[in-house]
Amino acid sequence: MMRGILLPSPHVLVLTGEDDVHAERVGGHLAGRGARVTVFDPQDFPVSARLDLVYLANEPVRRVLRCADGTVDLDAVTALWWRRPMPPAPYPELTDPAVAAYTAKECESLVTDLWENLPCRQLPARESVFRRAGRKASQLALAAELGFSIPETAITTDPESFLDFRDRHDGRIVTKPLYIPWIDDVGGHLHVNRLCEPVSTRDVAYADGLRFCPVIVQERIPKRLELRVTIVGDRVFTAEIHSQTANRSSLDWRRYDTRVTPYRVHRLPDEIAERCLALTRRLGLAYGAIDLILTPDGRHVFLEINPNAQWLWIEDLTGLPISAAICDFLLEGP
Repeated sequence: MMRGILLPSPHVLVLTGEDDVHAERVGGHLAGRGARVTVFDPQDFPVSARLDLVYLANEPVRRVLRCADGTVDLDAVTALWWRRPMPPAPYPELTDPAVAAYTAKECESLVTDLWENLPCRQLPARESVFRRAGRKASQLALAAELGFSIPETAITTDPESFLDFRDRHDGRIVTKPLYIPWIDDVGGHLHVNRLCEPVSTRDVAYADGLRFCPVIVQERIPKRLELRVTIVGDRVFTAEIHSQTANRSSLDWRRYDTRVTPYRVHRLPDEIAERCLALTRRLGLAYGAIDLILTPDGRHVFLEINPNAQWLWIEDLTGLPISAAICDFLLEGP
């Protein structure tokens, strides 16, 4: 008679900072399914956490984390979720800024390499993979290759190219940041927050400023709905955002006005859903949030994919079980 094999309980390592309600929601699902959950923020290393990586002849590598949750055998972790961690912070008694910066960089180098090489399932992907997947220029090229409609786009530092593009579209254009949508001042406080912005006559007068930094310029696409497509593994969850019902959200739904803007579950055509899955697979992602426009004439226009986006407000407004799907994925094993 064959006897059953007793498998160890799943152990999920969540890399995130304090007050992460997304991690708390999924952590509740994981604990309810009997998984051990360790939440760790690399910002605590090396001040209040320790790491040991030991390489001995003819023995397996030993990777051990000692943190507030106890001692963690990292080689026994079954899944790693890279949520919203902060980089390592140096000891406060290191008063020389150069020495403090050096130690922080060395610590960051260690933890980045450590997570990259843990032999377990990872969400949204290994860090090097999802960092690369977040590059918007490459996203647009891949989306077009896969058959998505995309807005006519220029990414430029040339004022003349910008003005030519504006003329091509009779001034109906928008600009977006290429990568970082905010500027911090010296004290770390938010200084500028840029989303999708219309181009005004005043902006055109300052076009010469483009020489300092690249910007995405796109034709303004007419909208019937905006769609947020959240991919978890091979599962597709789509919410329709009626952004045109409120002036505040009409250009960019991320100017949230949920009291006025309806959010509903949406059924994507199978062809578009498969195209979204193909995009995440080609990018190497197990998770991604894709922004699409559904135009008045029924076209699905690709805007971008965020490899590590928030989803909880969509889940709460529509009932889409995204947190449960993330839990399922993290428990599926290597």
